Amino acid sequence: GVLGSGDFARSLAVRLACSGFRVVVGSRNPKRKAGLFPAAAEVTFQAEAVKKADVIFVAIFREHYSTLCDLADVLVGKILVDVSNNTEVNHHKESNAEYLASLFPACTVVKAFNVVSAWTLQSGARDGNKQVLICSNNQEAKRTVAEIAQVMGFTPVDMGCMSSACEIENIPLRLLPAWKIPIFLALGLFLCFFTYNLIRQVIHPYIREQKNKLYKIPIEVVNTTLPCVSYVMLSLVYLPGVLAACSQLYYGTKYRRFPDWLDQWLQHRKQIGLLSFFCAALHAVYSLCLPMRRSHRYLLIETAVKQAVEKKMTIWVEEEVWRMEIYISVGIIALGLLSLLAITSLPSIANSLNWREFSFIQ
Repeated sequence: GVLGSGDFARSLAVRLACSGFRVVVGSRNPKRKAGLFPAAAEVTFQAEAVKKADVIFVAIFREHYSTLCDLADVLVGKILVDVSNNTEVNHHKESNAEYLASLFPACTVVKAFNVVSAWTLQSGARDGNKQVLICSNNQEAKRTVAEIAQVMGFTPVDMGCMSSACEIENIPLRLLPAWKIPIFLALGLFLCFFTYNLIRQVIHPYIREQKNKLYKIPIEVVNTTLPCVSYVMLSLVYLPGVLAACSQLYYGTKYRRFPDWLDQWLQHRKQIGLLSFFCAALHAVYSLCLPMRRSHRYLLIETAVKQAVEKKMTIWVEEEVWRMEIYISVGIIALGLLSLLAITSLPSIANSLNWREFSFIQ
């Protein structure tokens, strides 16, 4: 059974029907909502839907839970699956699932499917997160919902008792929780190196020689800054592993817990490495764009005019030519190797490698 007629309820009914379940949808306006659901799903009034189903997905907002109180008698003994989320982290003192359980003590409430989007339900588990986080105080109810999730093509994950519901409801509201520290670190390094390069390439020439080189800021100064950030970030990927090894050697055991700062550092290595690759890729694009600048063309014309005035037939400098050729070649190889590291850090790729293959690439 599905109570509700919103986007998530419709997607849920479609997925359940496609997975072979008999679906009955409860709505306050069944005639008007019937056309929104698949033909395989029966759309009726809420009371009738509750009578016909043993497992009921409550796909309505928390504010409307009280409207179901009239159905308390027919809900006795049913499994209620709460799929709701909040608009803010820790918006209420108790989770939505716990609140629903308090309204219907004669029912068994299970928190599940709230981390799965409506789009994922419609498209199938292949186009989104395959995990369905489940928690409840009743083991048998959890097992029932887990079996439904498996038939639908998802991977059920037991998150324990109902006290975990609040944390599960906060998961969809968090914006890149594992990326905040690495992003702030990258921005801090970028600001430091950008300031140094700005002083060195723009401000210093202006003070010493009265040369206006502000035009270098958007491309050249940024391009000089990016590889600096990339190298430092890459070194920060492998440094905590060295520190962890030194710690284990110093204490003579690998079972001693690392300090919190080192433990957090180790957990953020993948994100730091991917940001390093991002900066390196930007540096490569910026470098390719250097000859496209109008300032570069003006300098080429100016150099050509000077050579014509001085009647020089060639300005070929063998050492500079070889230095640039080798520089670009090594840069391409380095970017290729960093790309390999970045790709093998992605979970879908890393999971297909055994430990020896992964460590060999590293």
